[in-house]
Amino acid sequence: MALVNETIIDKNGYKLHIVPTDKYKTITLMWKMKAPLKEETITKRALLPYVLQGGSEKYPTSTDLRSYLDDLYGASFYVDLGKKGNYHVINFTMEVANEKFLKESESLLERAFSFMHEVLQKPLVENGSFNQDIVDDEKRSLKQRIESVYDDKMRYANARLLEEMYKDDPYSLHVNGRLDDIDQLNASNLYQYYEQAFAEDELDLYVVGDVQADQVETMADSFLQFTARTPQLADASSSSSQPAEVKEVKEKQDIKQGKLHIGCRTYVAYKDEDYFAMQLFNGIFGGFSHSKLFTNVREKASLAYYAASRLESHKGFLMILSGIDSKNYEQAVAIIREQLSDMKDGKISDNELEQTKAVLRNQLLETVDTARGIIEMLYQNVVGGREITIDQWLEAVERTTKEEVVSAAGKVEMDTIYFLSGTEGE
Repeated sequence: MALVNETIIDKNGYKLHIVPTDKYKTITLMWKMKAPLKEETITKRALLPYVLQGGSEKYPTSTDLRSYLDDLYGASFYVDLGKKGNYHVINFTMEVANEKFLKESESLLERAFSFMHEVLQKPLVENGSFNQDIVDDEKRSLKQRIESVYDDKMRYANARLLEEMYKDDPYSLHVNGRLDDIDQLNASNLYQYYEQAFAEDELDLYVVGDVQADQVETMADSFLQFTARTPQLADASSSSSQPAEVKEVKEKQDIKQGKLHIGCRTYVAYKDEDYFAMQLFNGIFGGFSHSKLFTNVREKASLAYYAASRLESHKGFLMILSGIDSKNYEQAVAIIREQLSDMKDGKISDNELEQTKAVLRNQLLETVDTARGIIEMLYQNVVGGREITIDQWLEAVERTTKEEVVSAAGKVEMDTIYFLSGTEGE
């Protein structure tokens, strides 16, 4: 029996994804809007979902909106943003109790659909503009979210690495947009963009829980109507440029712990056949606590407070992250280079491979243990343009050989070393 059963139905202007499961006492609806990352739209997109949840025709204030959610047996509703390769994704998530566990005559799921329709398609609009007070409030909050990155030095180092490594690529853009653009946004031009986004974005609705597919489809047809569109594709050409030499960028701030973050190009994305080998490469290299980076940089050499690597599934990008004392910079970089070289040379034990497969499998099973995790796994197919079931994912990892992992390692090239050093020792 399949771990996850997904039914995908083409609707006018969007795709409906239904995942029936009796694992949860709640039903989750997640509305996703995807468009290519662009400098001229990123900040509008970052602001838009927060304005939409700030008030609607029926619930003109956030207090009204939250009060209605309380009436739905404490339903939750929130928005967030994501970056997948060169795409920007807006998420609206609603979780509502399964009425099977309640003495409720009216369908809670139907009321959830009605609420989602209200927020998405019936915003608070006056004379072709959003409510100015809501827009002003959310602009202030967006500025705070962007500025808070500076205070979190790990996130700051991540952002600076991407800025340096992907200078002429939309991937350098931050998910929350650009501080300098916020003051140019107003209730009128943001509403114009709202109409554009809902006419052009690739739209997907996921419904996960103890539901009947035909009932869900009927509700979707009743509440969600959009116009047909051809999804816009992001330009991937700039992803493949090979570094002539490794770029080194150093910055200094009054911090106690240095942040050494290294960007690598892998030339492998979700759509590629060797994607699973690259996942295993990352796990063995720095993805887990038994990895080479953790063992050699942190444990054996005692150089780092943390040492790990992360793989971005849709960009062909791998980030190495390490927190070190500034005096250990040269030694830490040398050991990291050595671990990458060992991977390319096939210095991978059978135990490392099998342990990584087991951890990857457990990680995936934990991910699909939550409704949001299931949705995020399935949405990879939308972004990557490749249909892979969860079971196929597990099987592909299991059958990947050491030789395939070594071959994937051979593609990984260091591109940019970014070091945010502290002032200790000065």
